[in-house]
Amino acid sequence: MKEILLTTFNARYTHTSIAQRYLFANLEELQEKAKILEFVINSQVADAAEEILSYNPKIVGIGAYIWNALEVQELISILKKVAPHILIILGGPEASYLPHRVDFSGADYIIQGEGDIAFYELCKTLFEGHKPNERVIKAPMVHLNAIKLPYDYYTDHDIKNRYCYVEASRGCPFTCEFCLSSADKKVRDIEIERFIDELEKLWQRGVRNFKFIDRTFNLSIENATKLLDYFLSKTETYFVHFEVIPDHFPSSLREKIAQFPPAALQLEVGIQTLDPEISKNIHRRLNITKIEDNLAFLQQQTHAHLHVDLIIGLPGESLEGFGRNLDKLYSLTQCEIQIGILKKLSGTTISRHDEIYGMKYCDKPPYDILQNNLIPFKEMQKMKRFARFWDMVYNSGNFKKSAIHLWHDGKVYDGFYAFSEWLYTQTKSTWQISLDRLAELIFRYLCEELGHEREFIKGMLIEDIMTIRGRKMPSFLRENYVQEEVHKEGTSKLNKRQLKHATV
Repeated sequence: MKEILLTTFNARYTHTSIAQRYLFANLEELQEKAKILEFVINSQVADAAEEILSYNPKIVGIGAYIWNALEVQELISILKKVAPHILIILGGPEASYLPHRVDFSGADYIIQGEGDIAFYELCKTLFEGHKPNERVIKAPMVHLNAIKLPYDYYTDHDIKNRYCYVEASRGCPFTCEFCLSSADKKVRDIEIERFIDELEKLWQRGVRNFKFIDRTFNLSIENATKLLDYFLSKTETYFVHFEVIPDHFPSSLREKIAQFPPAALQLEVGIQTLDPEISKNIHRRLNITKIEDNLAFLQQQTHAHLHVDLIIGLPGESLEGFGRNLDKLYSLTQCEIQIGILKKLSGTTISRHDEIYGMKYCDKPPYDILQNNLIPFKEMQKMKRFARFWDMVYNSGNFKKSAIHLWHDGKVYDGFYAFSEWLYTQTKSTWQISLDRLAELIFRYLCEELGHEREFIKGMLIEDIMTIRGRKMPSFLRENYVQEEVHKEGTSKLNKRQLKHATV
């Protein structure tokens, strides 16, 4: 039996909830009464409710986010129907802003803001037999150096099988209207030596994959440098992910980043738009000259894996404008380019553009834009497919050599848009398309629609797909592959493993 359960639905099994661990870490004398219980979206909510009830809790604290709001709604409904005596305390971004866009009316209490201390105080009040005056509790921002940190509560199972998220700071100084972080305009740092001590404890326990959730890792160059020095001091293989400001890479930071070995460092670079007028319209700082220079440095002089972002549907930006952004960004870096669809997140100020630009959003999470006055619904649907197919073909890394033949003369957007349109006519779906089928569709498009020489494209696809050892070659490529290898090497010299994977 546990009297307090902390729970949420993570987006994937490999994810963990740092928020639940913060709450648990700061429960003081109530900690022995509590347990963290995590689930995954798309699982059976009734099964989650059954497991929760097996602990016979008095209080259930639930974290609500854009990716799990509907599961949380269903969980609250089930718990209140079968165990109405349980007190449900709701927190997280989706709970923190009124009016709620999902029905959370079944929750007994809602904590708005940072619940690290507020959750403990509410639980203590309830256990003492008192009832708070208000159902909605507005929690103040916490002092990060006055609370307990959560890292001791990653289990050995978490460390072995899942991502361990960490944060050196909270908040963002910028005011981008589409981003929830703009609501917290003050950046608060955890005392850096204290934080590095926590990293070292995780390291000693075997953590080698660190995903920082800070919105502006390179805002404080002093702290960023100390963190980079910490990882550079390690000789074992590791991976670390940071989200960075694209126009803030002074020479001291560049020097450190250039020292990281291949596959050790990933930088998520938020671009969103390269149009100064659109950027100004949504209160996003944009220094094109610095961005171009920094991307060139990261691309050419470091081993960092780059992940840059663009958004479709920003107020005032047409598809032609988005296309120019994509072409320009591709000319600056051939890294992973994440194409996102604008979302109307609770707590942001993007809604001020609704009337002016005819912005219409889906009422259900994740609140994707449906259309605006420059992009009608039909075209927005096409762009959602464009983004999905771009992930499958370009960002996946499965078609590095082949994908670039989908466009020419730097017209990335035009070329991939045409391919996306054709691909959807063949699949009528953006999901459950196998690698073999996708490879064959790319082959057909490049040869039949664009007129490329068949043997050249076959060779390119073979190089792409067989880069990863152990893969079986798509059937439409096997005959060509075996014949060419036998011709070049002779059967006796043909690698038996290659021949097996090519012919089985």
